[in-house]
Amino acid sequence: MRIEFTKMHGLGNDFVVVDATRQALDLDPAQIRRIADRRLGVGCDQLLLVEPAQGAGADFRYRIFNADGGEVEQCGNGARCFARFVHDKGLTDKTRIRVETAAGPLTLVLRDDGQVTVDMGVPRLEPADIPFQATVRAPRYALAVAGETLEIGAVSMGNPHAVLEVPNLEHAPVDRLGPLIEHHDRFPNRVNVGFMQVVDRGRIRLRVWERGVGETLACGTGACAAVVVGRVQNLLDETVTVELRGGDLVVSWGGEDTPVMMTGPASFVFEGSIEL
Repeated sequence: MRIEFTKMHGLGNDFVVVDATRQALDLDPAQIRRIADRRLGVGCDQLLLVEPAQGAGADFRYRIFNADGGEVEQCGNGARCFARFVHDKGLTDKTRIRVETAAGPLTLVLRDDGQVTVDMGVPRLEPADIPFQATVRAPRYALAVAGETLEIGAVSMGNPHAVLEVPNLEHAPVDRLGPLIEHHDRFPNRVNVGFMQVVDRGRIRLRVWERGVGETLACGTGACAAVVVGRVQNLLDETVTVELRGGDLVVSWGGEDTPVMMTGPASFVFEGSIEL
């Protein structure tokens, strides 16, 4: 089977995008791992599938697979690339696109300046909705990891996130603590881990250890999660610039029961095909 693909990235968080609107594709985890392999395949953090919508009111269905072959619920940088892909490939002429995801509907807006704004939906902060094992909702939780107690915030942006404030991002123990928190038994579905340095109330610096991937240059849902946690902890204002290793995102959240809005770029890299 030969698959045509487009390689894209959002601030260095890279994707292989496959149009499954004209052909039925059923990729197994081994095939996804082959595509994602940076030596033997194309190489990517995630594989994105563009599928026909299954319900009324949506334009497309959007599916996301991590480099380890597992399907996940949400990816903010991928959503921006998805919007650019379906518009620039002529699959739609809309600039406001509604897509179905495993986490629920998303609205993607292509702006005149080439940036894409994503309505990421209302964040979920109740522990059972993340999911995270805690008796009551709190702005901060104590988490025992490798003999030390960390203080984290927790939120779901359609996928689970733990956010840890650090004094200096360059020296943050991402490689050491990232996998330990990802697989912590209080997160039954594993978790993405954000390491956040607050610069001021309108700017943070962030590194993210992504579940099933490792550290990436950028993470859209991670940026949103960090802003939500920072707002809940009264560290941040409503609109925040998030500095990631791949570049900046702008994230706004008005507070309880309102959606998180994320704006940033999406870029094409190359096109090709791979035999599986």
